[in-house]
Amino acid sequence: MNRSARAFWLRSPGHGEIRDVRLTDPGADDVVVRTLYSGVSRGTETLVFRGGVPASQHTAMRAPFQEGDFPGPVKYGYLNVGVVEEGPGELAGRTVFCLYPHQTRYVVPASAVTPVPAGVPAGRAVLAGTVETAVNALWDAAPLIGDRIAVVGGGMVGCSVAALLARFPGARVQLVDADPARAAVAEALGVGFAPPEDALGGCDLVVHASATEQGLARSLELLTAEGTVLELSWYGDRRVSLPLGEAFHSRRLAIRSSQVGTVSPARSGSRTYADRLALALDLLADPALDALVTGESAFDELPEIMPKLASGEIPALCHLVRYGKSA
Repeated sequence: MNRSARAFWLRSPGHGEIRDVRLTDPGADDVVVRTLYSGVSRGTETLVFRGGVPASQHTAMRAPFQEGDFPGPVKYGYLNVGVVEEGPGELAGRTVFCLYPHQTRYVVPASAVTPVPAGVPAGRAVLAGTVETAVNALWDAAPLIGDRIAVVGGGMVGCSVAALLARFPGARVQLVDADPARAAVAEALGVGFAPPEDALGGCDLVVHASATEQGLARSLELLTAEGTVLELSWYGDRRVSLPLGEAFHSRRLAIRSSQVGTVSPARSGSRTYADRLALALDLLADPALDALVTGESAFDELPEIMPKLASGEIPALCHLVRYGKSA
């Protein structure tokens, strides 16, 4: 079998390149995967591309199959869907998801891949890692029937959370974002939309995912008494100021963090990482989630595309990277 591959590397902050790779021979418990699609998660990956991971978080921010170290050279990424070319009989020929960087072909333990359900297209399946984050966030948030909920920040994570909340019984769900183009995404997901100044208040829960100081402050303003902001944003090396005077104490407001690196304590006794990822893939059977894939390019174009994603010249949610049949 073909043991050659190519991988996208961040050579130094702001500069990417494609490198030739020679794969190791697979062991008895390994699989060889030929990539069909990978996805660029615009928030985290562009922060990495800009060199914005603080030194204190270099270990915590490592991706499962990362090579190199921050700020670079580093091979980073975690949304990959491919076909198993070699491996155990139950996986051979299957389409699988893996938390692997942008690379044409790779060898990983069989336990690191999750089969994609038959009803989920491979291109949509790259969203599994982000929908998994949304699943974990909602395990943390534990919304109740009839809750009034705002999702502030219509990026990839925020839209994934809104998509899952759209199915929640009796909930009033509004996606809040400064970009009016997100209104079309909200409509496709089946939730309301408003710019920050027009967002509905009196919220029992606000999920914040804009990664901006202004967004977090607005999230607090939208809460009803004793409401909670669930913070999903990753700020990298930026400091954030908050208005914790005013009504923060008198209204007994709360800010709680959520992060996908561990299974939510609400489910850690009964669900594993594998369970959580399999659930995320099952949820991707909903075609409404196609609205989160807003751009596409070929793998060979990544060195030119990544700077445009990082600068906002390409305003993508999830940017899909396609690979040729001979990848």
